[in-house]
Amino acid sequence: MVKPVCLVIPPSCFLLDERVFMSLGVLRVAAVLERAGVPVEILDLSGIMNYEEAVRFHARHFSGWTYGITATTPQMPAVARIVSVLREQIGLRLILGGPHVTLVHAAFKKGAARAGEALSRLKEMFDVLVAGDGEGAIFAAVAVEAPRLIDADDPKGPYFLTDARYESLPWAARHLVDVRSYHYSIDGVPALSMIAQLGCPFACAFCGGRESPMLRRIRTRSTESIVAEMAHLHEAYGVRGLMFYDDELNVNRQVVELMDAIAAMGIDWHLRGFVKAELFTDRQAEAMYRAGFRWLLVGFESGSPRVLENINKKATREDNTRCLRTARRHGLKVKALMSLGHAGESLRTVQDTEDWLLEERPDDFDATVITTYPGTPYYDRAVETTPGIWTYTARSGDRLHACETDFQGEAVYYKGIPGQYKSFVFTDHLSADEIVALRDCLEADVRRQLGVPFNAGAPGVRYEASMGMLPGHILRRSMTDHEQQRLLDWEPIPDFCGD
Repeated sequence: MVKPVCLVIPPSCFLLDERVFMSLGVLRVAAVLERAGVPVEILDLSGIMNYEEAVRFHARHFSGWTYGITATTPQMPAVARIVSVLREQIGLRLILGGPHVTLVHAAFKKGAARAGEALSRLKEMFDVLVAGDGEGAIFAAVAVEAPRLIDADDPKGPYFLTDARYESLPWAARHLVDVRSYHYSIDGVPALSMIAQLGCPFACAFCGGRESPMLRRIRTRSTESIVAEMAHLHEAYGVRGLMFYDDELNVNRQVVELMDAIAAMGIDWHLRGFVKAELFTDRQAEAMYRAGFRWLLVGFESGSPRVLENINKKATREDNTRCLRTARRHGLKVKALMSLGHAGESLRTVQDTEDWLLEERPDDFDATVITTYPGTPYYDRAVETTPGIWTYTARSGDRLHACETDFQGEAVYYKGIPGQYKSFVFTDHLSADEIVALRDCLEADVRRQLGVPFNAGAPGVRYEASMGMLPGHILRRSMTDHEQQRLLDWEPIPDFCGD
């Protein structure tokens, strides 16, 4: 009998609401295992306050011996606590995959000064590390004689996803999480998330994965495959809303063709997704609105031409303005994604950002403080200028300084609950505390003047065992074909707006 594999989604305690978007990457790995006949359990700890108790309960009753954990960098402190609980049981194999290990390994291969020590610490914590695409590498990771590190981030290697391999993947195993416990909507219409393509080819200095082929190279699948998954989600879960979590939809040269195919489905979609400002055109905007897109998210980042140049954004302030106005002309609402704390940031550049937001009046916006994660040029190309301080220098000569941080001990993140986060970066003009204060003031001023409400949060919930079992919103197992069909026959989620 094949032993089950448990895949763990760790909590993201720093977010306002953890039950918004489910972790699709690990659910694709689960789908690949299921297709190969390997039973899978998903331990979904999103939004669980006492998650260590849930992990301990599962480990005591688990019939398998392999745990695979996915993690972003700010999830690593929670992951360290999960690992500590799992090590209470003898004979378990612990695998780490996901963005954090991929970024650390990519930084290590590029010779980043700090990455070697970070990678060594991960090797001490885990039995197997998977860097890169996990859908094929998972079988090597669960094998009896698994290597300590599997490099699935090598385009010439056997595990890297080509377009053909990406096309052949099964859809994410959403049936292994409690879909109804996730709550996301687009203009009042219940929505799920999906990914149509992988990778972003740009080289923004603050962005993770610029040295990682898995995150840098575009991998696409056919229009037919994307539309088929959309139809499946509509039929299986009764949703008409979808958030496309592709890095930038319009880096795909066939984006208009895709929009035409979506429009031809005849479904009243409410869609949302990311676009790259300087690539956005009237033709794309018209096609996207006709397909059902109602919201676009654009990483404008800054209203300062100096900062935009320093971060290698490629889009100018004028490009950003044109993009926003093009979207508005075609009935598309825009959420402007802004960030503070870049090389050269000063009182003047922060004011430039606030002025641009007030001039162009996006429908929504986000303002975050930059963190220098492994795998970003800010991290990988920094040098230690004084003990514990690492400095990145832009081509202009402007500098960004970052404090040495323990990613496994402290939740270092760029976005979280105001008043409960701090900056780990500072510039020649602004201290870390000043950057946080300016961010908070900018957000308050712009939201007040534009009439944009603050984002609502949702408190975590406590795990409570019921009848000696983990509840269904925490643990789900692979099902028989009959059980899966029963799940697909459930009553669709009603529209929040009642239409």
